[in-house]
Amino acid sequence: MMRLQHSHISMEGLRFHACHGVMPQEHTVGGSFVVDVRLTLPLGQAALTDNLADTVNYATVFEIIKHEMSIPSQLLEHVCQRIAMALNSSFPQIEAITICLSKENPPMGADARKVSVEMTFIA
Repeated sequence: MMRLQHSHISMEGLRFHACHGVMPQEHTVGGSFVVDVRLTLPLGQAALTDNLADTVNYATVFEIIKHEMSIPSQLLEHVCQRIAMALNSSFPQIEAITICLSKENPPMGADARKVSVEMTFIA
């Protein structure tokens, strides 16, 4: 018999227009951001029951991320921390959260496609 060892829900390429950054124009004009999130949680019961109540509703996960992205911050690290805290508060069954937050075309005087911060939080 096979035993479920690890299970994850991943959401990739969530796009937002937001006002994060340390430059004044970033808070006025905003910019393009991409969020990738990976949730580690027990999914064995959901696999057996086919019941949404036994897992995490990823539409709700998106709404939480969308809300946190709408709050201006200077640092991407701060945004990641807020997203992780909000997700953990709504879904206590989450064991770990990895968030990669990317700022596209950052205003730093270089031709850069994006800069990213990736953080992993353990419950």
